[in-house]
Amino acid sequence: METEFEAGAEISPPERETEEIFITVSDALEYLFCPRFIFFMHCLGIPQREERRYKVLRGRELHESREKVNRSYVRKRLNCVRKEISVYLTSRRYHFKGEVDEVLFLEDGTAAPMDYKYAEWKKTVYRTHKYQAALYSLLIMEHYGVDVRRGFVCYTRSNHHVEEIKLREKDYKSALQMVREILMIIQRGYYPDGTKQKARCVDCTYRNICV
Repeated sequence: METEFEAGAEISPPERETEEIFITVSDALEYLFCPRFIFFMHCLGIPQREERRYKVLRGRELHESREKVNRSYVRKRLNCVRKEISVYLTSRRYHFKGEVDEVLFLEDGTAAPMDYKYAEWKKTVYRTHKYQAALYSLLIMEHYGVDVRRGFVCYTRSNHHVEEIKLREKDYKSALQMVREILMIIQRGYYPDGTKQKARCVDCTYRNICV
C-alpha cells in the first residue's frame, strides 16, 4: 500500500533557507500532543482549524477577560511585589517566542510565569504545563535578567486554584531539546513519527492525511 508520507522522510520546505524561524510556545504544545502537527502546519502549510474546538474558544475568552478577575489574593499568597500582564517575549538566542499571561516578580528577587488554564485541577501537573512553564521561564530569564525557579498555573474551572511548578536545570534542558527537535522538522522538512497514544488520532484534524 502506497502512502503519501513516510516517517523519517524529508522534503524541501519552501523558503526556509533564508527565513529566520521562531518556534512559539503553542508550537511546543502541539509537538507534545503529536510531532506530526509541526510537519503539517509548518512544512505543508495546512492549518489545524483549532478554532472549532470548544475548549480553545473558551480559553480565548478566558484570556481576553482575565484582567477582570480579582487576583489580589494571588499577590499576598505568592509574595508577589509586582506583575506585568500579557507580556510578549522573543528569544533570538533560542529561536522561540511566546506571550506570558503574567510575569510575577517575587519578594525573594526571583520572577515566575503565571499561566491561566480553562481547566480543572486534577491533582497532577501535566507535562505540557511543565514544559510551557519552563519555556516561559527561559524567556523571562533572558529578557529580565532574573532567576526563575518556579512557575504557576491557575486552573479557572477549580475556583481559580493556583498550583506551583518547581523548575530545575533538567527541565530547562528538556525544553530546549524539544525546541531543537521542532526546528529540525521545520528546517529539514523532516516527517517525524506520530504520537504513540492513538486515542488522540480519533478527532485529529489531520487524520485523513496522516499515515
